[in-house]
Amino acid sequence: MGGKFVPADEAVREQLDWGSLAWCSRPESTGAKDLVVIEVTLAPGGGHAFHKHPNQEEVIYVIEGEVEQWCDQEKRILKPGDCVYLDGATVHASFNRSAGDCKLLAILSPATPTDNGYEVVELADQEPWKSLA
Repeated sequence: MGGKFVPADEAVREQLDWGSLAWCSRPESTGAKDLVVIEVTLAPGGGHAFHKHPNQEEVIYVIEGEVEQWCDQEKRILKPGDCVYLDGATVHASFNRSAGDCKLLAILSPATPTDNGYEVVELADQEPWKSLA
């Protein structure tokens, strides 16, 4: 099969302590080999602390809200329509400092040889990252 529709109500959803994920595309659900696409909702005060994806490139695109986005040790506030590109070696974090939800689209490539196609190395407990947020 060359393609697959993923209606919003059929996307695999995951609730986390800092927000939620809706898996738009991953090897397990769509058979994608090169793309992982995740709709990310950051709850007020929530965020994905410092991490990297060593074997994947990523683009984070802001759909709604304002996001405090870190790219290595540089911080910017991203608004709807803004995005950031991250190579596999770049440590990054996304935080919602506002009172409402923030919605992002995270696009990673290539998919890793796991069911969800996603690889993450958490670094928030290490310096200099734990002193930045």
